[in-house]
This record gives sequence, structure tokens and C-alpha cells, in this order.
Amino acid sequence: MNLTDLLNYFGGGFLHTIVPFLFVLTIIVFFHELGHYLVGRWCGVRVSTFSIGFGPELIGWNDRSGTRWRIALLPLGGFVRFFGDADAASTPDHEAAAEFSAEERAVSFIFQPVWKRFLIVLAGPLASILLGVLIFSSNAYLNGRVVLIPKVASVVPESAAAEAGFETGDIIISVDGTEVESFVDVQRIVGMYAGSPLTFMVKRDGALLPLTATPKLQLRESMVGTRRMGVLGIAAARDESTLVVKQETLLGAVGFGFRQSWSVIESSGTFLTGLVSGRASPDQLSGPVGIAKMSGEVAKLGFGALIGFAGLLSVSIGFLNLLPIPMLDGGHLVLFAIEAVRKRALDQKVTEIIFRVGLALILCLTLFSLYIDLR
Repeated sequence: MNLTDLLNYFGGGFLHTIVPFLFVLTIIVFFHELGHYLVGRWCGVRVSTFSIGFGPELIGWNDRSGTRWRIALLPLGGFVRFFGDADAASTPDHEAAAEFSAEERAVSFIFQPVWKRFLIVLAGPLASILLGVLIFSSNAYLNGRVVLIPKVASVVPESAAAEAGFETGDIIISVDGTEVESFVDVQRIVGMYAGSPLTFMVKRDGALLPLTATPKLQLRESMVGTRRMGVLGIAAARDESTLVVKQETLLGAVGFGFRQSWSVIESSGTFLTGLVSGRASPDQLSGPVGIAKMSGEVAKLGFGALIGFAGLLSVSIGFLNLLPIPMLDGGHLVLFAIEAVRKRALDQKVTEIIFRVGLALILCLTLFSLYIDLR
């Protein structure tokens, strides 16, 4: 993609791409920061600022507790700034804190017990994951779930499935010990394990039969460009007996919401592990441009699909924020855990170095994902 293509892309599809993207991102950011805010207030910490976006303020107001609620110019994120924080990343303002009165210390984040600070930071990622659970559960309860039974309609010659002995009519029960309910479950697991042998338990003529297949790597076009994925080489049977709508009870829908959220977390973890080990390609990463494009494509499928995408993205962001990388919530949690073990915080200069390294890592990852998107 050259500069001309980029300008045409954003100019021609602004309403259909940017608006859905900002809608999804605003929901996700709001709930993530709301988690920090609510637990912070519950712990007795004063909240100075609740911001959707960064940079200059566009709209803002103060509530009765003194919190400044604001919507800022750059919508790629947000933050909650607690009393005693030096910046949006919750870096302690040690110089100002040294001058705090006893009353100010009682409501400042920096002087809270380590367990309270741990809970406040953990609340953000957990809120993101719970938003996904809520969206998945609501959709399953209100609309039911369309399930495509994983029954094999045909096997591609010389494919991984053909080599493993799959036959027409086989019903896949589990993949590597994980039970599968739908053909989509099979695709999701197979797609993550290109080149890795998987054990499939299939039902054939009423009997269970184990088959071992190694999905082959294939490049496929998706909403955000070419993707590398594992392919088995089977087609799903689509008829009245395999395509069913399952209505869920409230409890069943909630259970599905948690399972679906865990599936997203598991997929993200598998990808990151593969990225580190070299089994996964970094071109699977998506930055703001890729996510914006995907938001626009999903929005074409309807409002329900866009909300579902917001749930998926929210769970992914919640999981990624738990990674032990400085500047992310997970990095703060590691520092709090170290403080709890040592019975004292790390030296201020050491902490500053750690945060600078974390900031550099995040900037590099952001630029790299942007490069992948534009390429």
C-alpha cells in the first residue's frame, strides 16, 4: 500500500471504516478504564481524571467527587489518573507525594497498601474480559447460537485430512483432547497449528476412531490482508441435520460467554507462544489500521456483528494488558508482586528504567504492527 492508496482508503471509506472503529474502541476503552475507576473508588482512592483518548481535551466536565471526565482528541486509548500519579501511565509523582498531608496520603494511589494497588490495576483487564463475557452471553441468550455440526462432507485429495484417513460422513468429536461442538471450533484449532500433528477423535459408523493429521500451512486472504493458517482439507456438511440453532437458558448463555472468552484468550496465548518459538508469523499482528479496516468490514454484516467483534477485541485487549510488560497493567502487577515479596518497593531509579524500557518496547511493537498493516 503506497501513500496514494492510503489516502484513497481513508478518504473513500471514512464513514464506513473510522466510525465503526471509533465506536468499538470507545466501548472497549470505557469499560477497561471503568474497571480501574470503580475499584479505585471502592478502595478509597481519589480519581483525578477519567479520559477517553489522549491529547487536548475536546469535551470535559467535573463530577461532585472532583473527577475530571474528558474526551480527548486522539481516541486510541484512554486512562484513569489517580491522585498522586505523575502521568497517565500511573507513574508515581514522588516529589509531590513527599509534600502530601496525612489526609492526602489516605486518598492517594501511591500510599495505598500493595494489595489495594494490585486490585485497582487488575480491575482494568478483568473488566475488558468481562465485557466480552457479557456480549457473548447476551447474544447467545437473546438470539441463540447457530452451530454447524463438525461433519465431514468431503475430503480434498492429497490434503492433510486425506493423508490421515478422514472419510466423508466422519463427525469430529475432539481435537487434541479438546471437545468441539461446531465446525468453527475445528477451524479455529487447526488454524493455529500449521505443521504440528493433532489427534482427532472422529465418530464413524457409530464407533470412535482416533486419527492423527498435521495441518498444512496455507496463505488465505482475510479482511485485514493475507493470513498464514493451518488447513486440514475437509469441507463441512451443510444440511438440516448439521446446521442447528441452539437456544440457551440464562445460565447456559453465561457459561457460553465464559467459554467463548476463554477460547479467545487461549487463541491469543497460542499465537504469542508460536510467535516467540518461531512457529507463528509476525504478519498475523494487526495495529490500529488493520483493526479499523476490520471494524468497517464487520460493520457491513450488521450492528450485532460489530458488537460481537467488540467483545472479541475487548477480551484480547484484556489478555494482552495482563502480559508482564512495563507500562502495561501486567507490568505494574509484577512490580507490586515484587514489592509484596520484598516488603518494600524497588528503587525509584530502577523503576524509571523499567518503565522506559517498557515504553520503548510498546512503541516498537506499535510501529511494527503499523508497518504490517500498511504493507
